Amino acid sequence: YYLVNNYGPAYNADGTAVDVKQHPYTLPPQTLPNIGEAMSKAGVSWKYYIGGLKRGGAQHSGANDTWCSICNPLQYSKNIMTTALRNQIVDVSEFYRDAQNGNLPEVSFVRPYEPYSGHPANSAVSAYEYFVLSIANNVISRPDLFASTAIVVTLDEGGGYYDSGYIQPLDFFGDGTRIPMLVISPYVKPGKIDHVYSDHGSILKFIEKNWNLAPLSPRSRDNLPNPIAAPDNPYVPTNGPSIGDLMTLFDFANKQSSPPLIIPGGI
Repeated sequence: YYLVNNYGPAYNADGTAVDVKQHPYTLPPQTLPNIGEAMSKAGVSWKYYIGGLKRGGAQHSGANDTWCSICNPLQYSKNIMTTALRNQIVDVSEFYRDAQNGNLPEVSFVRPYEPYSGHPANSAVSAYEYFVLSIANNVISRPDLFASTAIVVTLDEGGGYYDSGYIQPLDFFGDGTRIPMLVISPYVKPGKIDHVYSDHGSILKFIEKNWNLAPLSPRSRDNLPNPIAAPDNPYVPTNGPSIGDLMTLFDFANKQSSPPLIIPGGI
């Protein structure tokens, strides 16, 4: 069967196994390949920065209000949580420290503290915007760092009950309704709205394209080809199912001058 609800990971943040007697809604350890394993095998450095963690990989005291265990996909993985790769999962505060010290890895995944997640139950969109602002400005303010960086900002779910846009049948699970994505980089085409059909798997394709990595598995979405647009509708691929690799957003031959810090809008 396919699980379609929020079951907890098999491991605690420190790598110990979850007691399923106390937490019955827990998935068993997962062994499907993931992008963390793939990058490590290829020698590509990475970290998963998540709010509510402290050094050593344990939740800090009072983390219930800031921590979201189901928001760390790598915490489900046996090959991550029972090996030294678990040390690549750190608190989001270390992102700022690593940026300041020039120690950011080649690929950073950044997940906010739960009150800044934008989730309607315990956060707000404005809180998520503020968090994105802090991450982006921290990088933009360091020209040497920003010169080789692409910041991909996205969400994990849609914001309404209706979407008039084309939704592609990719596989058994969908695709789902559209969500926003923003890319901040000195190499993006200024003001461009990309019409290439993409989804979250496109971020994996971007990483794999940039570092010459193979798809994760024979059946994962990163195997899908890049879309060929229909002449009458650029959003609808003629070779579906297909998803983009985000490369159409960039013009690597024409670096833009570094933008100023992002200033939050006002009324």
